Amino acid sequence: MRAILDTQAFLWWVFSDARLSKKARRVIENAANECLLSLASVWEMAIKAGAGKLKLTQPLAEFIPYELRANGFALLEIRFSHVALLENMAPVHRDPFDRLIAAQALTEQLPVISVDRAFEGYGVERVW
Repeated sequence: MRAILDTQAFLWWVFSDARLSKKARRVIENAANECLLSLASVWEMAIKAGAGKLKLTQPLAEFIPYELRANGFALLEIRFSHVALLENMAPVHRDPFDRLIAAQALTEQLPVISVDRAFEGYGVERVW
């Protein structure tokens, strides 16, 4: 299985937060699965860290590459096809980062690992 972690799930995984569901943890731990982190999540973390709303253990430029390598995750780039889909997506979710992650999930036909039920409003399979 290939799946996208949303920003919160990624951070909960990295920081071993107990709020990450057991099912999500099993999917992430399974070496047969490919876990992806959206560049939209990196963008969101950069904005929140810069505003003092997110405390990371290292500067983002070091934190993300380290965590991707350490966890065997791949970075999902933002493509034109992802952004173009946003034009016709209903405003189910107001968070622009989650909307882009939903567009990526729809375009790439991938589930999203997320506590946020709003992804289901876009027809995205949610793993939780």
